[in-house]
Amino acid sequence: MNKLTKSSTDKILFGVCGGMADFFNLPSLIVRLLFVFVPGSIAIYLIFALFLPKKSLY
Repeated sequence: MNKLTKSSTDKILFGVCGGMADFFNLPSLIVRLLFVFVPGSIAIYLIFALFLPKKSLY
């Protein structure tokens, strides 16, 4: 089962968009664009950055 985690390799700020892209099997650019253009998503991004666990490399 795939867990929603922050990416440790595909990240610009905290790895939230990279982790969500892995989880939903989408390109990370699409997820980043959604976070930029959807109103109110900055607050959701910050909550995810604080509470999502980091993805283990192993």
